[in-house]
Amino acid sequence: MGIKSLSFFAAVFIGILAYAYYSLYVSFSAPNIDTNKYWGPSSRKNRTDSPIIKPFKIDYPPEVISDLRRRLTESSNVQLVEPLEGVGFRYGFNKNKLNDIIKFWNDDYLPRWNQRQQYLNKYPQFETEIQGLKIHFIHAKGESSQARKTIPLLLLHGWPGSVREFYELIPKLTPLNSKTEVQFTVVAPSLPGYGWSEGANIPGLATTEMAVIVRNLMIKLGYSKFLVQGGDWGSLIGSTVATLYPENVLGYHSNMCASLSPGSSIKGYIASFLPHLFIPAGFESFVFPLGDKMKYVIEESGYLHLQATKPDTIGTVLSYNPVGLAVYILEKFSTWTNANYRSRDDGGLGRGDYSLDALFDNIMIYYLTNSITTSVRLYSEDFSIRHRSLHLDRVSTNVPTGCARFKHDLMHSLDWQLSDKYHNLIHSTYHKDGGHFIALQLPDLLYEDFINYVKKLENLELI
Repeated sequence: MGIKSLSFFAAVFIGILAYAYYSLYVSFSAPNIDTNKYWGPSSRKNRTDSPIIKPFKIDYPPEVISDLRRRLTESSNVQLVEPLEGVGFRYGFNKNKLNDIIKFWNDDYLPRWNQRQQYLNKYPQFETEIQGLKIHFIHAKGESSQARKTIPLLLLHGWPGSVREFYELIPKLTPLNSKTEVQFTVVAPSLPGYGWSEGANIPGLATTEMAVIVRNLMIKLGYSKFLVQGGDWGSLIGSTVATLYPENVLGYHSNMCASLSPGSSIKGYIASFLPHLFIPAGFESFVFPLGDKMKYVIEESGYLHLQATKPDTIGTVLSYNPVGLAVYILEKFSTWTNANYRSRDDGGLGRGDYSLDALFDNIMIYYLTNSITTSVRLYSEDFSIRHRSLHLDRVSTNVPTGCARFKHDLMHSLDWQLSDKYHNLIHSTYHKDGGHFIALQLPDLLYEDFINYVKKLENLELI
């Protein structure tokens, strides 16, 4: 083979390597997203958003609760199929535990609904219009006169959660008359289509568009610079806010950090051969072995495929079907808190990670607002070809980022993987306890991690 031929093949090989590198690792430019796109009903399309921000109070008449109790009583007469012996929650929600759960809901929780409703109203709540949608949000301000600094904080939840996840965390962020170094003014919106926030009337409202809405909410409230914290969908939405609007975001902290680019997947595979080089000692099981992690994801992601393809079908099945709704949501609070709970007959729901009151507060939000359909539509929108073509996972985020990993969450990414997107990762931690709904499960632990991240921002003079 002559020199020319060798040169030709060498050039082709180098070209292939360059193309592969570009395809896997080169960052993309941020897409142009319409910051004023209208999502509301056509009857209001020619009307500008009202500038009014009005107080909001949860207030359902007694007949609504009476009707729910009637439905639950009727459901108790339905003969459900007995579970297989010894399967725990591996086939889904165990019918034997279901009997106890529904009895608690009907006979204990609902007779105390006025008390629970009062609890859900404990923080100042408001409603306003953003891009044609009525958006509900908690707005809790730090009240300590001794605090050295007060910082706006955007708190973002996911599915099948709600703003209820933050009720134990908010008092720690907004301490009352206690000595604290830093306190926060918390804005915790119900995501569009969740709880009391209106869902879109046209297709296309994915996490990127939700990021625009929550950013516009913060600007409307007068917060031009703020911190962001989120998990689940809230993590992805918060990441997008930081990516598209770095001029507004002081820092981004997540309890479900992920890097889903093709290059990150390859890095994960490479790291599996020498895990100790890529993850602190004692935490290898968070990510490895990859085969076990993939098996778990495949076993537990059936809901995702259904919601990403036919959200209205499952939404119709669950709407005003209180038992079905409770089973569908509580199964996630079981398995996503700890995968080992699948082997328990009670799914771990009696272990004490959450109070039953807290779990049913969350279910009541979905039931009373009939928002299960509009909430699961987010999966269809986010996994659409249109949205995936934006390649947000390939757009660099230079905002100071903090990543907190809790042992039993659904997935974890290594710092090496996160570096593909987050070029300013200043805080990275591993915790040997906790699951997916960490703000509700272990609020002290999440608060401590978040505060340590904020201290690093201060030390770097970034806030």
